[in-house]
Amino acid sequence: MKDVASAMPFYETMLGFRVVSRADKPHKSAVLARDQIQIGLAENGGDASQDGCAFHVKDVESLREEFKASGLEGLSDFSVEKRNDASWKVFYVVAPDGLCYWFGERQ
Repeated sequence: MKDVASAMPFYETMLGFRVVSRADKPHKSAVLARDQIQIGLAENGGDASQDGCAFHVKDVESLREEFKASGLEGLSDFSVEKRNDASWKVFYVVAPDGLCYWFGERQ
């Protein structure tokens, strides 16, 4: 990620995370939390579009509606994917920083 500070509003406003901590050393970084999960963002000079994260959720339809109501644009349509002998109802979000997020509910 190139700039943690400019990425933060998306995670807070659109995805509903809150800042748990911030650090400037050894790199600018932040830890964010929502429900029982935490994610870390760090300025590392890498290409964020080459990375991502998967979230297993309990109600993928409600979550997508929540994101849509918050004004999030670019939500993918739902699809069904097979992973490890299970079916998952999923959608994707690409953050402005380029990170791709997979949200899936086991069917």
